[in-house]
Amino acid sequence: MNLNLRNAVISNVAGNSQDELKDTIVDAIQNGEEKMLPGLGVLFEVIWQNASEDEKQEMLNALEDGLKGK
Repeated sequence: MNLNLRNAVISNVAGNSQDELKDTIVDAIQNGEEKMLPGLGVLFEVIWQNASEDEKQEMLNALEDGLKGK
């Protein structure tokens, strides 16, 4: 079976409102299932590709800070 995960994830959330997108993200994180991680990765990829350099730096700072306590 040839499944394009990126296209499937994007297709599933295309046209969703910000509230729906937030619900999807929060649900995936709270659920804690490993199978949700690839979908979150695809969503992060979309965010990263559409972020300015300043926004990317903010994300990297937040990631670094979040990992310090782990």
